[in-house]
Amino acid sequence: MPSSPTPGRSVESTGWEEIDLYRFFAFVFGAPTRERFEWFQQPALASSLAHLWARLGCPGAFPGVVSFKDYGEYESTYIALFDVGVPQPPVPLLESAHDKAQPPQQTALENTSFYEVLGLATDTARYAPDHLVTQLEFLSAVRYTRENTPSEENRKSLARLEQDFLQRHLLNWVPAAEEKLRRTEAPVYPVLLTLLSAFLRRRATT
Repeated sequence: MPSSPTPGRSVESTGWEEIDLYRFFAFVFGAPTRERFEWFQQPALASSLAHLWARLGCPGAFPGVVSFKDYGEYESTYIALFDVGVPQPPVPLLESAHDKAQPPQQTALENTSFYEVLGLATDTARYAPDHLVTQLEFLSAVRYTRENTPSEENRKSLARLEQDFLQRHLLNWVPAAEEKLRRTEAPVYPVLLTLLSAFLRRRATT
């Protein structure tokens, strides 16, 4: 399995070309844990993300990042942005919250149909089928399977699966979420979602 950032790995030693960025973004947008908080607190975080900003060709100068002062601020920021709000959070990490063209149940079903192609099932106790983390974990599985299959035909099929899922789902809602998050003054997360959008657009053209 390609490496991904973990609390035990310093961002100073991160070589972005070695990282499965699907797993990276699934990690940073996961629900608050002490392990994720420690990763966010690393002194080299800003310089490492600036490197990724340039690598992905994000527009404009890197805006910098402001970290969380403590775990309480980290947890409350995540909840206030993504989990709680009336009538909904400011930026839900759910495709169905941004795409109103069809019922949420249909969106979840369409995502699940993709997962079943690889024989994967979602753990709804963790995240919904159309949650950002679930979608990114699926794409990471597609990438891993593609890189480890000996069949050229299978590799081509998996490449088409990745492209189809990106166009139908991630790129169907992440840019809208990025725009909403950019209007907030939240630490770190607006930069991370801009990086994710740039990465997804790049993957969709390769």
